[in-house]
Amino acid sequence: MSRSLRWQSGVYAVVLAASALLAACSGGNTRVQEGNATGVLHYGNGAEPQAIDPHLTSGVPEAHIIDSLFEGLVSKDPETLEPVPGVAERWEVSPDGLTYRFHLRADARWSDGTALTAEDFHWSWWRGLQPALGNDSAYMMFPLKNAEAYLKGEITDFDQVGVRVIDPRTLEVELGAPTPYFLQLVAHASYYPVPRHVIEKFGAPADRFTRWTRVGNIVSNGAYRLAEWKLNRYVRVERNPEYWDAANVRLNAVMFYVTENIVTEERLFRSGQLHYTTDIPLDKIPVYRREAPELLRQDLYLSTYFYMLNVTRPGLDDARVRRALAMSVDRQTLVDTVLQGVNVPAYAMTPPGTLGYQPPTLFDFDPEAARKLLAEAGYPDGKGLPPLEVVYNTHEGHRKIAVAIQQMWKKHLNIDVTIVNQEWKVFLDTRQHGEFSISRHGWQGDYVDPNTFLDLFITGGGNNNGKWSNARYDELILRKLPAARTQEERFAIFHEAETILMEEMPVIPLYTYVTKHLVSPTVKGMAPNILDFYSFKHIYVEPAK
Repeated sequence: MSRSLRWQSGVYAVVLAASALLAACSGGNTRVQEGNATGVLHYGNGAEPQAIDPHLTSGVPEAHIIDSLFEGLVSKDPETLEPVPGVAERWEVSPDGLTYRFHLRADARWSDGTALTAEDFHWSWWRGLQPALGNDSAYMMFPLKNAEAYLKGEITDFDQVGVRVIDPRTLEVELGAPTPYFLQLVAHASYYPVPRHVIEKFGAPADRFTRWTRVGNIVSNGAYRLAEWKLNRYVRVERNPEYWDAANVRLNAVMFYVTENIVTEERLFRSGQLHYTTDIPLDKIPVYRREAPELLRQDLYLSTYFYMLNVTRPGLDDARVRRALAMSVDRQTLVDTVLQGVNVPAYAMTPPGTLGYQPPTLFDFDPEAARKLLAEAGYPDGKGLPPLEVVYNTHEGHRKIAVAIQQMWKKHLNIDVTIVNQEWKVFLDTRQHGEFSISRHGWQGDYVDPNTFLDLFITGGGNNNGKWSNARYDELILRKLPAARTQEERFAIFHEAETILMEEMPVIPLYTYVTKHLVSPTVKGMAPNILDFYSFKHIYVEPAK
C-alpha cells in the first residue's frame, strides 16, 4: 500500500472510531443508520440557504429545499426529465402551440388544508412579475403573452398577460409564440404557486424577505412542509399530510445540512452522518475511484462553470481585454490537474450536444494572441491595466480554480489579480449588485434546451450580473427565436447569438460540469440525469444489507 493510501486509511479508521464512540453514547447508531430505520434522509446541501421564497432565489442549495416544499402545475419525471402531472392532473395544448389549458386536481391543497385553486397560480404569477419584487427569474415567464411588457411597465393591466382563470380548477395560458420547452418551464420554481393568504399577513406582495417563509408561518403545497430551520446548521422538512399524493411519499423527513466546507462534508459521510454529499474534495476523487467506487457518483451535467466579467469596470469594458483573459486560461491543464480529470473544458456557454445543438468554437488557449489583444487594448505586457479581483463563494474547489487561473494570468499576461473569498449570502449580494470585477459563476440548465443558457444574457436579465448588453443579441433571443418554426431555424439563431456572446466575451466559460457526489448504497430512487435533479418525493432509504 502506498504512503498516501496508508494515511488515508489511517484517517478513515480514526473517523470511524470516533463515530463508533459517538454512536455508542447515543444508542449505537449513526445518523444514517437511524435514518434508514426511521425514513429520514440526511442530505449534504452546501451553503446556508439565502431564502426559500420561490420568487427570490436562484441558487442550487435553495432550489433543493424549495423543490421539496412546493410543486407547480407540472413536475419532472426523475429519470427521463419528461413533464409529468403535478398540481395539474392533465392539460391540453392548442394545435398552434399558443394556448395551454391546465386542469387542477380536486384534492390539491396547501399544507394548512386550504384548497389550492387556479386563482392561486394567477396571483402567484402576477406577484412574480411585479418589478418591485426583483425576481431574478422573472425573464423565464416571458413566453407568457405580454409578460415582458408588463414587467417593464409598458402595459399596466395584468389582464393583458396570457393567464386566465376559467374556473377554480382550470387555468388557461396563452403564449406570445410557440415555446417547445414551455412545459419544462412550468416545472420551474418561478412558476410555483405561493400562498397569498399567508404572504399578505406579513407585508405587501412585492416586499422582499418577509417573515412569511419562517418556521410556523410558511404554508406550501409540495410533498413536504417546513419543520425546522437552524441557522448555519440544517433545514428539516417533514412529510406533508395535505399533499395530494402523500400516500406515495416514502420519506418521513429530509434533513438538509449546511455543508459549505466540503472537507468536513466528506468526513461526515465517511462517519455515517450523511447519506449524500453535494460535492467531494478534488483530492479525494482518486481515492474513492480506487477504494470505494460504489460510493462515488459522477454523471454528465447540463451545467457550465464560468467567470462573469463586469463590463462596466475600467479595463473590462474593452472586449479585447476580456478575450485576452479567456484565451490565456489553459482549460485542459486546469481539468487534468486541479479538477482531477473530472470535467470537460468549455469554450462556449452552452454544453455541446444539448438537444443536438453544437455551439461555436471561436477561441482556444493561445497566450501569444492574448498578449497581442492586451497590447492592442493599450496594456502591453499587462502594464496599466486597472486592478482586477476574482470573487468566489466559500468552497475549496473554487479557491483552487481561482489560484490556478490567477497564476496563469500572471504567467501569460503579466497581470496581478486578487482573489477574494466570501460567504454564500454575502457573495450572492455582491454578485447581484454588480460589486465585482470578475465573479465565479455556475449555471445549471433549468430545462433541456440551449435557451436556458443563452437567455441569461439578455439586457437587464435578473442573472446578467455583469451588465453586458447587445441589441442584436436581444433581438435574436427575444424576437427571432420565438418566431422560429423548426429546430434547424432555432439552432441557427442560437449559433448566431452565441457567436456574438463569445466574440464580446462578457463571460469566460471554463468547463462543463460532471457531478461529484458521494451516495450511500441505502439511498434508492435517486436516478442520475443531466440536470442533477432529484425528486424528494420519489427518494427513499433502506436498512443496509
